Amino acid sequence: MTEQARRTVATYETYQEAERAVDHLSDQGFPVERVAIIGQDVRLVEQVIGRMDYGRAALHGAASGALPGALIGWLFGLVDWVDPLVSALLVALYGLIFGAIVGALFGLLLYALQGGRRDFASVRSMQPSRYDVVVDETVANEAVRLLGGLQTTGADGHRPAPT
Repeated sequence: MTEQARRTVATYETYQEAERAVDHLSDQGFPVERVAIIGQDVRLVEQVIGRMDYGRAALHGAASGALPGALIGWLFGLVDWVDPLVSALLVALYGLIFGAIVGALFGLLLYALQGGRRDFASVRSMQPSRYDVVVDETVANEAVRLLGGLQTTGADGHRPAPT
């Protein structure tokens, strides 16, 4: 299978605007299976959400271990042929408790091994600076024509950037 040549037909500052443009193309009967939204100039943003200490490390570890423990316990409980529902729920509860305890211990251990090098919790995300709407070269002119009448709702009020 060969890759189809593609061309950028519009550029937007927000994903919502690019999504709206593709929705507009879809409403006009354009073959949207030939469209892609591509985030450009991606940057990593790490938002610090709080200070990390032994208590929070244990809490995060317990939360991480509780769900897998409950799921594994539930699966083992289903093996009981006499009363699988009660057994599954009871063993799932035991698994949740055991998973939370083991997770808390691992959280404490990992935090202690870091030796104070990372005393904060954070959430990472990827954020593009712009979104390009690209289409197959064979239908690009039609897409440009259809998007020409679309009004954007961006902060700057600009129309799609033709390329």
